[in-house]
Amino acid sequence: MRVLILDPFHGAAGDMITAALLDCGADKDIVVRAMKAVVAEPKISRVTRAGIQALWIETKALPVHRTLDEVLERLDAATPHMPEPAMAMARRVFERINTAEEEVHGGHVHFHEVGADDAIADIVGACTALHTLEVDRVHILPVTLGHGTGTGSHGTFPIPAPATAAILRHTNLATISGIHVGELCTPTGAALLAEFQAAAGAPGELPAYTIKALGYGAGTRDPAHAPNVLRAMIVETTGTTGGHPEDTVDILETNIDDVSGEMIAHAIGRFMDAGARDASATPIVMKKGRPGYLIRVICLPETSTQIAELMARELGTLGIRCIPSVHRFIAERTVEEIDVEIAGTRKKLLVKLGWMHGSVYTLKAEFEPARELAAELGIPVRDVLRVVEEQARRQIQS
Repeated sequence: MRVLILDPFHGAAGDMITAALLDCGADKDIVVRAMKAVVAEPKISRVTRAGIQALWIETKALPVHRTLDEVLERLDAATPHMPEPAMAMARRVFERINTAEEEVHGGHVHFHEVGADDAIADIVGACTALHTLEVDRVHILPVTLGHGTGTGSHGTFPIPAPATAAILRHTNLATISGIHVGELCTPTGAALLAEFQAAAGAPGELPAYTIKALGYGAGTRDPAHAPNVLRAMIVETTGTTGGHPEDTVDILETNIDDVSGEMIAHAIGRFMDAGARDASATPIVMKKGRPGYLIRVICLPETSTQIAELMARELGTLGIRCIPSVHRFIAERTVEEIDVEIAGTRKKLLVKLGWMHGSVYTLKAEFEPARELAAELGIPVRDVLRVVEEQARRQIQS
């Protein structure tokens, strides 16, 4: 399993998260293109913070006060320049911030520091960077908040800032104050970490792992007593139980009979975007002989409460059953490039392999690359999938 571990031991801000992910191997060209769509091209440089080398991102923009709708309009400008899942995540980050601001200040709030173009660019950059890393899970270590007071557009505030505290209240993120005076975790940083955890799922206790990539994102300050950096690691887990990896999940269920097929399909997509491992709708006969659907969502225990609330909002249901801590078997899997030749065209396409006792027992061609090749060649996608899998089997067995 490919896991991103974020270690905000000196706090978290949007620019630090983006920089750490870039230093850990995120696609710089794609990230910079997305950020440029919001503000001028960011300056990315390597700096030293208390002896640790790290990437530093600087985006220049004037302070602006905006509503959520105005921020989303700014995001619209970046839509053609970033992957759709990353854009959807960026919108959810700002929805988290908006919810927190409304809790603190009441309705019809204006974003202040987090509404400036540089903050929008940081969120766009971080979400795009996470997308390009293609990780299976995100594991976030305790977030250092700092202590004391700070100063912002609303005057002097306690640390953590009220919006930061409101965002963290709706998560399972562990936090500590730390020994350093000042604001170490910003609302932008808290919202990004919260969304990363919800979207990619915190695995709880990690099994043994090997470190594949390491990166540091620098903050602006450079105190002598501690490195002002956020660390990111890409790791491959190696832990197994009974010879095969295991996962612990919750199963959420509800019966509905008054929601259209279009709304069910939309809701299932929302559940998957929110970090569900699987979601399905099964036709059933309910009490009094009424036809309906059983909606079943499989998710991590860490995200079950949030996804249950999402199920209630999207489906309008008044009750959701939770079957907690169900263990499921997970085959070891890899994704590999296979050289294939179809209709005189040679391509490298991706195939997902399932392993058991050191041997491949199942394989499946990745659909999207096969669909693109089918469109390019003008042949049915099922033919491409069949040829890719046949050639993959021959290559693996040879």
